[in-house]
Amino acid sequence: MTGADQWIRSAPAHWTRGRLKNLVASSANGTWGSDPVEDGDNVRCVRAADFDRVSRRADLTNAPLRHVEPSALRQHLLRPGDLVLEKSGGGEKQPVGMAVLFTGTEAAVSSNFCARVQPSADVDSRFLTYVFAAAYGQGLTQAAIKQTTGIQNLDTGAFFASRWAFPGKEEQRRIADFLDTETARIDELVRNRSKQATLLAERDFASLSEALIPGILTASSGEGLYPWLPAPSDDRPLVRLGYICQLQNGLTVDGKRDVTGDAVTRPYLRVANVQSGRLELDSVSEITVPRAVAQRATLRVGDVLMTEGGDLDKLGRGTVWNGELPDCLHQNHVFALRPDETILDGRYLALMTRTVHGRCYFESTGSKTTNLASTNSSKILGFPIPLPSLNSQRELISRVHKDLQATSRLRAMVERQAALLAERRQALITAAVTGRFDVSTATGRDLTEGVSA
Repeated sequence: MTGADQWIRSAPAHWTRGRLKNLVASSANGTWGSDPVEDGDNVRCVRAADFDRVSRRADLTNAPLRHVEPSALRQHLLRPGDLVLEKSGGGEKQPVGMAVLFTGTEAAVSSNFCARVQPSADVDSRFLTYVFAAAYGQGLTQAAIKQTTGIQNLDTGAFFASRWAFPGKEEQRRIADFLDTETARIDELVRNRSKQATLLAERDFASLSEALIPGILTASSGEGLYPWLPAPSDDRPLVRLGYICQLQNGLTVDGKRDVTGDAVTRPYLRVANVQSGRLELDSVSEITVPRAVAQRATLRVGDVLMTEGGDLDKLGRGTVWNGELPDCLHQNHVFALRPDETILDGRYLALMTRTVHGRCYFESTGSKTTNLASTNSSKILGFPIPLPSLNSQRELISRVHKDLQATSRLRAMVERQAALLAERRQALITAAVTGRFDVSTATGRDLTEGVSA
């Protein structure tokens, strides 16, 4: 007996046994329409990107305007109470199949990667949204996914054929009212945890900046090339990286490169592997290159990795390489700074890139395009840093790391609480729409023990 069969058997006796399709009046694919017109009617087009995945509502704030011909609009127009179901797209960690409730008053359609789902006349649309949320959490949508090249497609027929049990409309409303209240309470707690995480990140940024450059938050000079810096001091002169570091360029990925001779296969780092203050090594590519090319792009312990391009606020982010992978290479979009170890500790430089000074410098000198920003080796070597003695650098590194570790522990606690709240929310929804308890006598606070999401 499957898990679905077990809960359906244990659902209240007066609930109707059937399939998800019994709750649905119609399901129709969406439309992308055409580019908006200046003198004509345009409508919002709801995409999966416009799903509020917490409240399970469609958010039209950033939904694009599209032009849909009147004949097609009659077929695709969303009405309050309809659901928008993501049926194509998705990703490795976020499968398709989520549905949100449309409550807007502005004319809108669902995109061609989604479907408009209309509840049956005897079904409360909010209850159906929670049923779809429970089905998503239980993996029923995942079981109906067909994978093509890089894209997931939901077999709506197979999904709607999933077995379910459901009460009458009046009880559906009571369940939806209960869940609206309880999930809103949980969502407020989650928002508070998110605010705490943001404040902790802001605290790290401020305390790190002030520790390495005293006065940068309160006494910036407002003058010179770097007006955000305080007046320089004799014990911390500004020194450009070009005077105290060597810069190693990475290798260019070239599928036409001849590797028939003396060649080696090595791991190599891309921009995605280099984050601010850390490395992401879960997915590291390998490349085969001539040995001589590899020798010119091999990382050494103590190198400071800095990125060439990406989002503007990520330019020049610095991370110390500690030899995590032997004989590792780096791509040309990742620069390796090799400090003169007699006067500069690479850890100090990596921390400096995360300060107000580091962010202001790289954001003000970066080249910006519509979707990307970039820096170059000259700008990186021109980055001026306050340079105290090596002993002072190491004392600062120790103090800053202790402070960052303390907030990191707090952040982990906050993130864990947020994850538990999300699990509780899903479990509560599942328990309510599967009849595990009578919502008319429930408070929602002690109802999910032993209920898996």
